[in-house]
Amino acid sequence: QVQLVESGGGLVQAGGSLRLSCAASGRAFSTYPMAWFRQAPGKDREFVAAINRSGGRTLYADSVKGRFTISRDNVKNTETLQMNSLKSEDTGVYYCAAGAVRGDLWYAPTRDRDYGYWGQGTQVTVSS
Repeated sequence: QVQLVESGGGLVQAGGSLRLSCAASGRAFSTYPMAWFRQAPGKDREFVAAINRSGGRTLYADSVKGRFTISRDNVKNTETLQMNSLKSEDTGVYYCAAGAVRGDLWYAPTRDRDYGYWGQGTQVTVSS
């Protein structure tokens, strides 16, 4: 079993920054890919960013590319999402996710069906 706990959400003005963290426990953290998804009110959950198990490969949704940075610390068992130049359309609940399977070294899926463990979510609100 895997437990994921997000923190760092809040209210920020457009153009500002936030840093989300996800603390993982219960499994060999360094052997699975991790990701962030988000869900805006009235919309489906969407992919934001993913990182492979070593941290050497990262993938981003086009809407956040150049503004968000995903990273992981396999010693501290944490994943972070640094969000800069925030826009009102970034508002939503952000979820940390851990891969359902290990995959190969470069495995970093972008579909939510490939993630078997989810945190409870943290609210991010960007005011314009």
